[in-house]
Amino acid sequence: MNFFQEKAVTSSDKTFFQLREEIVEGHISAGSKLSEVELSTKYEVSRAVVREAINRLEACNIVERKANVGARVVTLTSEGLLELYQIREALEGMAARLAAQHMPDAEINQLSSLLEGQQDEVKQRNVYYQEAGDLDFHYRIIVGSQNQQLITMLSNGIYHLARMYRVQLGMTGPRVTTAYDEHIHIVRAIANRDGELAEILMRRHIQYSKNNIAVKLSNMK
Repeated sequence: MNFFQEKAVTSSDKTFFQLREEIVEGHISAGSKLSEVELSTKYEVSRAVVREAINRLEACNIVERKANVGARVVTLTSEGLLELYQIREALEGMAARLAAQHMPDAEINQLSSLLEGQQDEVKQRNVYYQEAGDLDFHYRIIVGSQNQQLITMLSNGIYHLARMYRVQLGMTGPRVTTAYDEHIHIVRAIANRDGELAEILMRRHIQYSKNNIAVKLSNMK
């Protein structure tokens, strides 16, 4: 079972998935305190279930605990963005290079089809929303690397924190058309089995995305 074939087997799983989505999507604001009492009422589960979900979210790096404060959603900061995107640039660049070597033709064609299906929304509305998992361009390439250690590091370690920055600050506005075109070029390099070019293009794409989000963060201050 891969990362995005998770099933909500228990009430704890369901609460974890719901809370994770609300945090990533920004429905629960970055920096917000997480109250076990309020969340248990909201989701109609026990405080113990909420506590377990919060502990799992802490492992996903989107919730943090501070002494005398308790659990809070992480704050999106320029410093955090820089550190996170330095890691993304290196690891996702590697993933793109490996995908050019190992990603089956059928998966590359599916990725191209995914991008084609998103074209109208991007070009006409300046919105480039990607759901988590198989509908996410970046996740598809991570999986396409076929390196299990790399997949685990990215999907279990920083994926949802990266999505917080991307969903809340990077999926709307003038840059989305350019970002979409960059995705097209990355897939073309992978399809041509040019791993060196795929890595260069992915690293450059993530640098540009970081710069775009950094501007938005600075404007929020």
